[in-house]
Amino acid sequence: MCNSTAREGILERVQTGANMALISAIVAVATLGGFLFGFDSGVINGTVDGLRIAFDSDDVGTGFNVASMLLGCAVGAFVAGRLSDILGRKRTLLIAAAFFIISAYGSGIAGSSGEFVVYRIIGGLAVGAASVLAPAYISEVTPAAMRGRLSSLQQVMIIVGLTAAFLSNYLLAEFAGSSTDQFWLGFEAWRWMFWMELIPATIFLLALFFIPESPRYLVTRGERDKAHSVLYRLFGDATANRKVGEIETSVSNDHAPRLSDLLDKNTGKVRRIVWVGIGLAVFQQLVGINVVFYYGAVLWQAVGFSESDALKINILSGAISIASVLLAIALIDRLGRKPLLLIGSIGMAVTLAIMALAFMSGSLVDGKLQLSDGAGLAALISANIYVAFFNFSWGPVMWVMLGEMFPNQIRGSGLAVSGFAQWVANFGITMTFPIMLASVGLTGAYGFYAISAALSVIFVWMIVRETKGLELEQMEG
Repeated sequence: MCNSTAREGILERVQTGANMALISAIVAVATLGGFLFGFDSGVINGTVDGLRIAFDSDDVGTGFNVASMLLGCAVGAFVAGRLSDILGRKRTLLIAAAFFIISAYGSGIAGSSGEFVVYRIIGGLAVGAASVLAPAYISEVTPAAMRGRLSSLQQVMIIVGLTAAFLSNYLLAEFAGSSTDQFWLGFEAWRWMFWMELIPATIFLLALFFIPESPRYLVTRGERDKAHSVLYRLFGDATANRKVGEIETSVSNDHAPRLSDLLDKNTGKVRRIVWVGIGLAVFQQLVGINVVFYYGAVLWQAVGFSESDALKINILSGAISIASVLLAIALIDRLGRKPLLLIGSIGMAVTLAIMALAFMSGSLVDGKLQLSDGAGLAALISANIYVAFFNFSWGPVMWVMLGEMFPNQIRGSGLAVSGFAQWVANFGITMTFPIMLASVGLTGAYGFYAISAALSVIFVWMIVRETKGLELEQMEG
């Protein structure tokens, strides 16, 4: 099996003439954006108690402090998609890297809830930009035969970033005594949790200066020679000449990419492929995955675990996530995108339903849900299997498909709209979880996520089309 895989990899490189050293370097730098996406999203998990005490906030206020970043994410995803058509993928990512640095420092030093929200929104702008641009950029510089695997590395780095944040949060809380106790220089541990992000954010900013601009962006801006130069370095002269011609054919000759390209010229309606992108983006959030990522510590403390044990469970979930994404990478260019989505949707629907039933069996003691040993174990196992199914399917596949499914002419605009929808849905799910926890409990919340996962099966089966093995210039408009 290993020999067969090795032969297939060699054959791919021979067939494409790809400069894998350069491609690997580009992917490594681009996916640092994914790492920061994950770290910035996951770091909030261990800081909820500190934010509540420092800013004296109630459930709604705490929920908004946690979810505020997602407003920036929605705007960042929308603006970055369009901005990347004007400034380029690389320059837009440089702006995002600078925003990561500003947000990491500001979130930790914030003295009020309002100040904290401003810095988290700035971080959200960076996360939103990285979420749509990193997979798109990777898809634009990699061969079709291995595009799924390389684009999926974005999700690996998102999960690695999440896990790094969970681990960092745990260690800081352990060394300080708790997340709310003072640590270095008299600052509370939860503030240092944010400042840890300064290290990878700075590395990302510096590394971006050493990668080339996307050749497909260069063609849309009329910079044919520069595009050819990049493609020559990536694939060799023969492929570069052919690719430049194909890209030129796939974009409009009469105008640069613009938002109105999302409308069908014949009917004046939004193109079908745009609705598919929005559907993929929204369903990825309706299954509730970010409740586990953002509120994991709160969730497990709500069913009787200590803060320390809850943070350890987060680390376990992160490790399972990484293993699941690696399995997806091994299969995505063989099985295809659609089969992975279907498997994931079915698996999530079942495990979420089990979690809802486990929570239903509990009883309230002093305002907290108490589960029997059996129900608690069932909830814990089901939650981690659910996380595994998500990261085997919708986690990486949604981002891969958004990065590759749109034709060249509308890729920036399509990503802008789909990314905006994804983060708005993310905000809605994250903001409503504390409210649902207080009103309908964990059973109601996870019951809703289970129903959403079941509906996603129908959506994928009937609406989503396979993109495996297609060149970007072959994507249906």
